[in-house]
Amino acid sequence: MKTGLFVKTGGYGPLFQRLCQLLRFVDTRDRIWQILKSKPDNRPNAIGRGREDRKMAETKITFQSGAFKLAGTVRVPDGVKPGERRPAFIVMHGFGSNSSSSNVLEPCKMFEDLGYVTLRIDMPGCGESEGPRGNLICLEQVQAASDALTFLAKNPNVEPNRIGMIGSSFGAAIAVYVCGVDKRVAAAISSGGWGDGERKFRGQHPGEAAWKKFTDMLAEGKRHREKTGKSLMVPRYDIVPIPVHLRGHLAQNSIQEFTAETAQSMYDFRADDVIGNAAGRPILLLHSSVDSVTPTEQSIEMFKRASQPCDLHLFAETDHFMFSETNTRVRSVIYDWLEKYFPVQARKAAA
Repeated sequence: MKTGLFVKTGGYGPLFQRLCQLLRFVDTRDRIWQILKSKPDNRPNAIGRGREDRKMAETKITFQSGAFKLAGTVRVPDGVKPGERRPAFIVMHGFGSNSSSSNVLEPCKMFEDLGYVTLRIDMPGCGESEGPRGNLICLEQVQAASDALTFLAKNPNVEPNRIGMIGSSFGAAIAVYVCGVDKRVAAAISSGGWGDGERKFRGQHPGEAAWKKFTDMLAEGKRHREKTGKSLMVPRYDIVPIPVHLRGHLAQNSIQEFTAETAQSMYDFRADDVIGNAAGRPILLLHSSVDSVTPTEQSIEMFKRASQPCDLHLFAETDHFMFSETNTRVRSVIYDWLEKYFPVQARKAAA
């Protein structure tokens, strides 16, 4: 990082020459550090540009996934020419949230600043997408993410073989799972994700009494469905407890009640089983060292099962909603990882 270093010398000795070589390397990262140090509302709109008004070509879109029409937003960084192709990220929200959450919008801004195209989507039953509200079935969300990739790959400003996925919490579990089962996913970033639903829930409902209450709810949900043909609705915090001091991070219009089938689907979901299939495609696992929502061991266990290249970073002084906190240490890790494994290398438009 350049800090205004001045060298006063009468000649150009080996030390000075070495400094020049280092600065040549630092120059390539200077722009990233400028983004890190800038305020959230005053970041440049693309790498190599320094405008205060970040202008993006934003397009509301819909695409089909199974029986449902899903809603999303594609954003292309300002200055991308017609036919010029960039790598892209599909950005996925957390449990019962939507694509307007800060945990989605902040990563989108980050990627757009660096020159990536983004697609943020509302999962089935969430936000503006179709589907029964509060019925979030994990494998339906996996299919939705794969269908979103199919849609985005057709965008004239996207390199179809360089589309990554990123998610927070529930969306992180989906991102890792899709990377394991869909070889078209070029890279994945997980923030506060999980790889084993049962083990995750045991950590979220610790103690014999709490675990019995949770598993009794799952059993009652099955009985209720068999008896009435309808789903038992369960308050969100009975499924995924969130401390009161963190609930302000939830997006407006987040779903507050879910079907018992949602909880059962999450209980049965295991990204652990497929993460190893992503060999050769980079995965970045991020987690708070003390996470108040999703147990930190979930990312550690995914890392143990992953193939290379896979990085795991645990962060102190941040909590579950780390993207909405605009944490510069988290971002510096992401920037370094992107530069190494998934850099912006714009393909010029055909003459």
